[in-house]
Amino acid sequence: MTGRRITILGSGFVASNIAQALRGRFPEATVNLGSRQTTPKVDVTDIETVRSAVKGSDTVINTVGLLQASPQVFDKVQHEGAHNAAQAASENASAYIQISAIGSDVNSRLPYALTKAKGEEAARKECKNATIIRPSLVFGSGDSFFNRFSTLSKYLPFLPVFGDGKTLFQPVYVGDVAQAVAVSASAVEDGQIGERVNGKTIEAGGPEVFTYRQIMELVLNYNGRSRAIIPIPWLVAKMQAGIIERLPVPALLSITRDQVEQLKSNNIVTPQHERGADQASFRELLQDFAGVQPRSVHDVLPTYLSPQGHPARMRSGKEDAERCKEEDKRKKREELKNKSSY
Repeated sequence: MTGRRITILGSGFVASNIAQALRGRFPEATVNLGSRQTTPKVDVTDIETVRSAVKGSDTVINTVGLLQASPQVFDKVQHEGAHNAAQAASENASAYIQISAIGSDVNSRLPYALTKAKGEEAARKECKNATIIRPSLVFGSGDSFFNRFSTLSKYLPFLPVFGDGKTLFQPVYVGDVAQAVAVSASAVEDGQIGERVNGKTIEAGGPEVFTYRQIMELVLNYNGRSRAIIPIPWLVAKMQAGIIERLPVPALLSITRDQVEQLKSNNIVTPQHERGADQASFRELLQDFAGVQPRSVHDVLPTYLSPQGHPARMRSGKEDAERCKEEDKRKKREELKNKSSY
């Protein structure tokens, strides 16, 4: 299929990586990003700007989302905005892909999870063949989680974990999420892929599951800093967040009570035996149609958390560096297995 036109709503970390993957898979396609920061401006809360942006597109990908906002703004962007995006795609007869999140839940009392779920419902109502991709914690150069805690470790003598630090995460590489979106965008010209993704929900997680505490250990291991990891009781964490919400603190230190509450829930892919008929496997999608496996944090974190990379490897030459890399990964996995049953 030549002359493809694909529109991505959003222009941030995930959106820019998706654009790169799309251009790699469809070199002749026109791939446009539209957001409140682009020219022309595209605002998912203003359906006319969305209609204008997606006109003539065979595929529309909505990546717009928030991490912190009032309940009203969450609903306007993640629920109503998703409805606008899907409606504009439907009116244009475009395929529709939406980036949501593991943990989205129509019964949640947390605005983030609730509005993500309502956005999914709105997308399905407008586009019955919509593909919904729900990532766990997304990592990669430019991410807002690992980079944030790595930066915090420069200024704080410790890194905090809330509660007992045993909440589970399944970090997924942004490049793998982008590849899954690019594969899903192939559904308009590949019936086999269409059968796999049309009308499906895909939970995206990496090859390893870590506790919250283990993630802090990963940060410190790869940025080379020695810091204590201190557990903070949930009640104390929520009280602190309540105070921070009312103060003009830098984004680096910002956290809300709802975000603390979210950290009580595991953020991992549903086990295969518990998946419904409307769910597809992220790993199998990448393996079957992109020829790759989800990448480990041990492959990627050193490339952007370590200020100088790994100096010993850099001095050793290419072959020694590869051997060191594989040995390092083996040791990390063994350490994690010994520390936890996860």
